Amino acid sequence: MKNIKLSYFIIIISITLLWLLADPILWSSYKFFPLRKSMLTYTGIMAIAVMSISMVLATRPLVVEPIIGGLDKTYRLHKWLGITGLIFSVLHYLWVMVPKWLVGWGVMHKPGRHKSHEETLSILRYFKGQHDLAESIGEWAFYALVLFIILALVKWFPYRYFFKTHRLIAFIYLFLVFHSIILMKHDYWGEAIAPLTVLLMFGGTVGAFISLSRKIGASRRAVGKIKEMHYHSDNRILNISIDLQNSWSGHEAGQFAFVTFDKEEGHHPFTISSAWKNDARIEFLIKGLGDYTKTLPNILKEGDNVEIEGPYGQFDFSQGKSRQIWVAGGIGITPFIARMEDIATKNLNMQVNGYIDLFYSTNEPDECFINTIKKSAEVACVKLHVLVAYKDGLLNTEQICKQVPDWESSTIWFCGPKEFGKALREGFINKGLTNDDFHQELFDMR
Repeated sequence: MKNIKLSYFIIIISITLLWLLADPILWSSYKFFPLRKSMLTYTGIMAIAVMSISMVLATRPLVVEPIIGGLDKTYRLHKWLGITGLIFSVLHYLWVMVPKWLVGWGVMHKPGRHKSHEETLSILRYFKGQHDLAESIGEWAFYALVLFIILALVKWFPYRYFFKTHRLIAFIYLFLVFHSIILMKHDYWGEAIAPLTVLLMFGGTVGAFISLSRKIGASRRAVGKIKEMHYHSDNRILNISIDLQNSWSGHEAGQFAFVTFDKEEGHHPFTISSAWKNDARIEFLIKGLGDYTKTLPNILKEGDNVEIEGPYGQFDFSQGKSRQIWVAGGIGITPFIARMEDIATKNLNMQVNGYIDLFYSTNEPDECFINTIKKSAEVACVKLHVLVAYKDGLLNTEQICKQVPDWESSTIWFCGPKEFGKALREGFINKGLTNDDFHQELFDMR
């Protein structure tokens, strides 16, 4: 979270400072209409700038992942910037419309406009001639943007529709780029803010076309066929083994991939539950939590084609101290299963012996599933603690510290429900653990 917040504030503050250097608002008389003009340009530039960065992040650029801390964090920044763009767009709209309404109602009087020398230049005359069109396009694009961003944020809106409608934001964005270029204040073109905004819009435009052409992640896609399936009915977890038919770059334990079983439904992110053994085999554990994943045990069958894109994520157990505490809630056990298999495959057992405690908390114990985890933990020399929530209570910081006396010399790796992780993080930080020693994936892609 620290890297996300830092990146977010750097973006907002940097663009604001460049705008202040270009705009005379700090030395103006603060009369309403000059102030309105400055606020129009500020809110407009901020809106298109953060939306442009958000559009670039939507293409899943690999160079950003290690900086932010994984694709899950990149998408969280993408979401924050999208919401920020919406807020600035609303403010921009209000600065445009409210004074017009007040003038129309006779509450305010619009000052006369003086023709500037710059408007005699041919390029600026052309831009001026497009003002009405740009304003009209901007207004209707704003209405569409508000609708589709709200749909993206509303959790009850089905994923299969979100998957399709969210791509339309890229189309709307292109209209907003036209609106922004035509209406950008002429005085800004000699300042740093204009080239930066144009550069961001160029990057966003490229990202928009990549999205509209469905090329996001194209170089990281592989296809395969379902080899085996096993459904654990007690905890509603489907174990799927896939034989890859073409190149796969390999993956680290703890990473995830986007999996497409049905092109109409679109891809879903699932953590990879197997270690990479260069055998063209990859496995996933999928719990029936949503409307679509609940149907998978009934609609999938061996031999079905699957498309996989990835791998993504930085939840790879490589950071921090050698002494580790793993905490899994429900289906959050998946990355730890992959890591235990990885340890056994690479013969790292003696290196980790006595240095890893795995706490697995579940509300739906499945005996066969738990026995498999126990065997994996034994082979990997990982000390396993299984807790059934309705009998043992919800796992908390105190219980972990009691079971692991040397927890202060450990790095915590958590995967599970968001509120569960939040409570554990706060508990450990209150006990003195540094924020950097608590690793958690933000497995929320919308």
